[in-house]
Amino acid sequence: MGSFISNYIVIVALSGVLSVLLALFAYFKDTNFAGVNAFIVSSCASAIYTFGFALELSGHSMREINLWLKIEYLGMPFIAPASLLMVIHFLGMERLITRARLIGFGFIPCLTTVMVWTNDYHHLFYRSLYLRPFSPAPLVDFVMGPGYIVHGSFTFGCLLAATCLMLSQWNKMKRVYRRQFLTILLGLALPTIGSFIYLMGKTPYGMDPVPVIMSLTSALYIWAILSRGMLTAAPIARSNLFESMRDGVLVMDFSDRLIDFNRAAAGMIQGLDAASIGHPLARIFLPGGKEAVAYVMEADPLHQEERELQWSNGDDICYYEIRSSPVIKRGGQVAGRMIMLIDVTERKLLQDKLRQLATIDSLTGICNRTYFMEQSSEVLKNCSPENGSMSIALFDVDHFKNINDRYGHGFGDSALCHITDICRSHLRQGDVFGRYGGEEFVLCLPDTSLDQAARLADRIRRAIEAESLQTPNGRISVTVSFGVTEAVPGCTLEELLTEADHALYASKRGGRNAVHLSDGSGITRFSEGSPSYIRASCNG
Repeated sequence: MGSFISNYIVIVALSGVLSVLLALFAYFKDTNFAGVNAFIVSSCASAIYTFGFALELSGHSMREINLWLKIEYLGMPFIAPASLLMVIHFLGMERLITRARLIGFGFIPCLTTVMVWTNDYHHLFYRSLYLRPFSPAPLVDFVMGPGYIVHGSFTFGCLLAATCLMLSQWNKMKRVYRRQFLTILLGLALPTIGSFIYLMGKTPYGMDPVPVIMSLTSALYIWAILSRGMLTAAPIARSNLFESMRDGVLVMDFSDRLIDFNRAAAGMIQGLDAASIGHPLARIFLPGGKEAVAYVMEADPLHQEERELQWSNGDDICYYEIRSSPVIKRGGQVAGRMIMLIDVTERKLLQDKLRQLATIDSLTGICNRTYFMEQSSEVLKNCSPENGSMSIALFDVDHFKNINDRYGHGFGDSALCHITDICRSHLRQGDVFGRYGGEEFVLCLPDTSLDQAARLADRIRRAIEAESLQTPNGRISVTVSFGVTEAVPGCTLEELLTEADHALYASKRGGRNAVHLSDGSGITRFSEGSPSYIRASCNG
């Protein structure tokens, strides 16, 4: 039987060595895990407890055993509360840690230690200590006092609370972190079960099995630290942060296959669910439409990149800002990449609205004067004999003041929109159409000669004349007058508009509902079908 005690001492001493190694490893490890200090305290306390217990088993007298028993209580009372604090950090529940609770976590263990060291004077922790009869070696037994009951209840409560907190988070734990989770859970549950069996008197010779069990849990912790990065961060805290992010996050492996995503990403990408794990990025982005697929084909996973995409989400069109960055291992190797999706739909729509307010006439939906001038200046800049000519056509509504005075400004606005719609139906892509001011409109016609511009203006004029408007007093005919000119080398847009305005003035003086042309040397009236233009008599 003596060899049994000797073997037991060896195993307990080994447990102490492992606890010391754990404490040292955690202390020197570069980590951002907030619970590392609690882990170090727990490991150091476990080392003191197990070494003290090993020396207790080797004692030969009650006095010697009593000394080593007191040494054990320099560490034992602190193991459970330190473990609970570590679990709270592991689960990302730091809100549960208050100053009052920290004081409570430290007060009872300190009180326990003091009571054990002064027990000879008050016997409140142990009523009595005695050597167990018929044991193979001197083993101590005791009659518990109120202090021991408080200590035991507090220890068991801390371990039970830590276990319950862990179990409550099982469904929230991602599969990749569950081995760490199970390691910590076993590290809590096994010593708790051992303590319960010990207190029930079901262990051989009444010996405490917890130090032996701790050799197993310490080995598990070392395995988890070395192979699973247990102390690199708090997995559930990181998972909770990952899930609480408003932006979508996709984690891809080196082959650009999905290995993780958060709840926000599932809400942003149609069809993204647990079954998508392992699918290539191209398959995940396919429902997003043409731009999403083009991004997959063009983006380099090895480089950081930002891009804004139009995204089809069912019947809705969204805009996502995609930020991709490679995930680098410690050795510098690329392990994959992380893709963040930021919903910028609201910002994009606001930008478009502001752009529209700055460039588009609110009534007719065509270019306002400022934007027309910008666009037409670009067209004129690129205009040359090699690239083709450019013409400007200026027109306004005949007797528009009479329409407003007789039918009201609402009908006047309807007349302007009516004319705009007719004009649009005759224009080509690339033609610039703007509201020049009031009832006056302007056309910039690239690759269009003066004769072509005149014919287009006359077609628009006749179409407007032919499509009358319904008013409260019956249908009326609305007409417009045109002035057209063609760009010449070296001219400016302002000069072209002045020439077109002179031609428009000639149309109004000539009876309105007409098209006049200015070729720089004079102004003529356009007449469809005539072999030549009829010279109009006007001065400037």
